[in-house]
Amino acid sequence: MSNPDFNLLVTLDVLLKEGSVARAARRLRLSPSAMSRALARLRETTGDPLLVRAGRGLVPTPRALKLRERVGVLVQDAEAVLRPAEKLDLKHLKRTFTLRTSEGFVEGFGPDIIARVGRDAPGVRLRFAPKPDKDSAPLRDGIVDLETGVVGKTTGPEVRAQGLFRDRFIGVVRAGHPLAKGRITPARFAAGKHIFVSRRGLDKGPIDEALTALGLQRDIATLVGGFSTALALARDSDLIASVPERHTKRLRGGMHSFSLPLAIPEFTVSLLWHPRLDADPAHRWLRGCVRDACVEKSTGSSTK
Repeated sequence: MSNPDFNLLVTLDVLLKEGSVARAARRLRLSPSAMSRALARLRETTGDPLLVRAGRGLVPTPRALKLRERVGVLVQDAEAVLRPAEKLDLKHLKRTFTLRTSEGFVEGFGPDIIARVGRDAPGVRLRFAPKPDKDSAPLRDGIVDLETGVVGKTTGPEVRAQGLFRDRFIGVVRAGHPLAKGRITPARFAAGKHIFVSRRGLDKGPIDEALTALGLQRDIATLVGGFSTALALARDSDLIASVPERHTKRLRGGMHSFSLPLAIPEFTVSLLWHPRLDADPAHRWLRGCVRDACVEKSTGSSTK
């Protein structure tokens, strides 16, 4: 069986509503002969006369009467699908968005993002989900609306990415720590006891590679799964935390931060989403809220 011509649905809808080939032709801006040919095709396709002559007019067959309501709904649904998206009404928008991101990002940027969203769209709720890995499956499966992080080899090739800000790793110690005074050399930095942050169970990273290149090795006293935990430990001990500068600005109040004495490259924190949501007006608005909050919050540096 050949594929049906769905344009015939519109023709059938108008014919059944008008009950006249001539009126249906005028409504669809066709000639009467073209409309007659369309009716002939409909009769052949459905296997029913649909409209039969009664005196000077046409009356629908029983099959046409059954189809009339269904066809009208189908045409309306098709028009709704093909109609351009309606203008976004933020004040009346009711929706929950899930953002998968690190604890540090939520603590550093979450309050500003929530404030922007609440101001523009009070009916929108944000759900911040933990990010234990860089797997793109939650974005692909629609479980997550947005994600933040560094684009890597495990990021799905179809995922859209927009840079939010550049960041770098810095060292953080408690106020009064020996490293809070004097010049910090690679050897002095490596000599302290360190906190290693890893969500994937690794026990070495870029800092260790940079130290190894200098013939040095740091003493990892403990491993934790997040930067906020690392800072909490460093605040009340002599341990050294190495954390992203802009991610953790809000969390480092009262602590001493310093530039690492190592050649560690900066990295870009990006906003990630699946292309299916590219043109979604509400999603585009939310991406703008996150981007604007990050741009404003990440300007400037607080290291000493």
